[in-house]
Amino acid sequence: MFKVSDIRFTGISTIDFHPLAKTFLYAVNDSKQMSEILSKNATFASKIKEIIGLRYEPVAIKLVKKGSAYPAGYDVPEKQFSHCQSIFAAKNGEKMALPLSAHGCMVGAATLGMTEKAEKIKNGEFHYGIGIHDAPDSVAEMIATVTDIDYEVDGTVVCPLKDADFEPDVVAVIDIPERVYWFEALHLRHGGGRVCYVTAPFQCACADITAYPIMKGTPNISIGCFGCRKKTDMKADEMAIGIPYADIAEMVSDLDIYREGVLTKAKRE
Repeated sequence: MFKVSDIRFTGISTIDFHPLAKTFLYAVNDSKQMSEILSKNATFASKIKEIIGLRYEPVAIKLVKKGSAYPAGYDVPEKQFSHCQSIFAAKNGEKMALPLSAHGCMVGAATLGMTEKAEKIKNGEFHYGIGIHDAPDSVAEMIATVTDIDYEVDGTVVCPLKDADFEPDVVAVIDIPERVYWFEALHLRHGGGRVCYVTAPFQCACADITAYPIMKGTPNISIGCFGCRKKTDMKADEMAIGIPYADIAEMVSDLDIYREGVLTKAKRE
C-alpha cells in the first residue's frame, strides 16, 4: 500500500523524507474539523444500518476534483479496482483512494469525469460484444443518454460511511428491495409526489448511483448491471441506491420517527 500523498499533493506544505513518501502538515483546527466530520458520519452510518437493518455498511463516495487534495488516511490499493468493485469492497469494510491509474474500468472512469470516453464506447462497439443489445447503435443510444460528471475529476475516495473523515458526494447502499424501499419513503416524506429512476443494463455503480445523484441532486435506484453482477459479490436478490450526501442528515433524523412508527407496522422479513 502507498498513500495518495506519495503520488500527488496540491497546495499543502510537505516534508521530504523518502522519494515515495510525503507527510502532510495540517492545522490543529483542520484536524478537529475532520474528527467532527468522522464522528457525524459514524453516527449517520450506525443509525442507518441499525434502524433499517442493512446487510452491509453504507458507503461514502467522494469525487476528488482536479487540483484538489485527497483526504488524508486513505491508501491507494496495489491492484486496480473498477468503481463498482471499490463500492462493493467498501460495503464490506475496505477503504481506498483511487486516482485514475488505480481505476480498472475506463467506462466508469469516463462517466466519473476522469478521462475521455473512448470512441469504441461511444459508438457501442465495446458493450455490443457482451451480447445484451441487438446492434451497436442500440448500445450507442444507451451510452448517449448516460448522465456523466461534467467537471474534471482526478480520482475517487471510497470507504464505509462510518470511516469517512470527509464530506462525501454520495452515500450508496446495496441491499434487498425491502431495505432500499425505506430510502425512497424517506426521500418522499417531505413534499410527497412520485419519482422515476434512471437505469440501464450497464453502469449501475458509476452512472446510476454515483454520477446521476451528484449531477441531478436526487437519489437514484439501480437494479444492478452486468458489470456489478460479473465483477462484484452482488447477490441475485440485491439492488443499489445512491443518495446525495446533502440528504443524509434529514433522512437520519426522520429514521428516528420511523423507528417508533411505520417500521413497527411493516412486514420486514
